[in-house]
Amino acid sequence: MRADFVYIDEFVPGIRWDAKYATWDNFTGRPVDGYLANRVVGTRALGTALAGARDRAAALGLGLLLWDGYRPQRAVDRFLRWSREPDDGRAKQRHHPNITRAEMFELGYVAARSGHSRGSTVDLTLFRLDTGALVPMGGDHDLMDVRSHHGAPGITAAEARHRRQLRTIMESSGFGAYECEWWHYTLRDEPYPDTYFDFPITANATDREPARVIVAVG
Repeated sequence: MRADFVYIDEFVPGIRWDAKYATWDNFTGRPVDGYLANRVVGTRALGTALAGARDRAAALGLGLLLWDGYRPQRAVDRFLRWSREPDDGRAKQRHHPNITRAEMFELGYVAARSGHSRGSTVDLTLFRLDTGALVPMGGDHDLMDVRSHHGAPGITAAEARHRRQLRTIMESSGFGAYECEWWHYTLRDEPYPDTYFDFPITANATDREPARVIVAVG
């Protein structure tokens, strides 16, 4: 792992995490290429900003649950291949009930070059510190539907309030929102705005392999 990347679960004590793409619980239905351990990785700058978000959430009796941070480019490449495979129906009802696999890319829910691969984007939600229960948000992670948009119709007033609460916490901590996904935030002053990394996420930083780095041009 690069020296300026950290394990967020170590760097920001008190957060919870469930790295969905390291598990079978994601829209592809299996662990994704590059996720060799259920850990969340990101730049040191991301971790520092998340520490601020943790503290702002805690003042409201809330905690942060992270679903994804840094995403290897090979994982994004796997999403592209998956989108061209026949739809078996297993993920459709839960993750993309009203669109096809290909439309995930056309509508901006999945990108061929993801901000996650730059190391300073995070997918997350809120939980209650007193009970540990997740805060209702009107839809789960990676629900690729207009219901996931900020300001979406069809969710309750409480769910809309919780989304606004998360957005306020994150924007006050230096992040920008993505309008199509209530859970997705990118550090505004990200250290690698044009670089897409491809080292795998492993259980230990000493588990290394040569890293492919893709620099966007133009």
